[in-house]
Amino acid sequence: MSSTPSDPDDEHDHGADPVTDRVHENSWSANLEGPEHAADRDLLVRQTIDAVEHTAAGNRVNLVAHGDHGHPEKYLSGALESAFGDAVDIGYVEQCGCRGHVVRGHV
Repeated sequence: MSSTPSDPDDEHDHGADPVTDRVHENSWSANLEGPEHAADRDLLVRQTIDAVEHTAAGNRVNLVAHGDHGHPEKYLSGALESAFGDAVDIGYVEQCGCRGHVVRGHV
């Protein structure tokens, strides 16, 4: 997938736990709505890429992004396209009642 793996030390520098510690062999959701994600959009983007990297081929990951950064089309779509190109189909799903946004990646 991505040629640049995320650096686990980056998450610890911001007090954030990794979004996952295993490859998911099924469809799953990554919660990126914590206060650390609200405070650091770069962390949110790195952990979104990490979540997609930890999703086995043929499965989906719902990326639930913090609403403080606005619509993910503005900052997340380009980052995911740069990281994965055509290997991942990315699509916007909806805005949650909590103001967050759901983006789905199909690996």
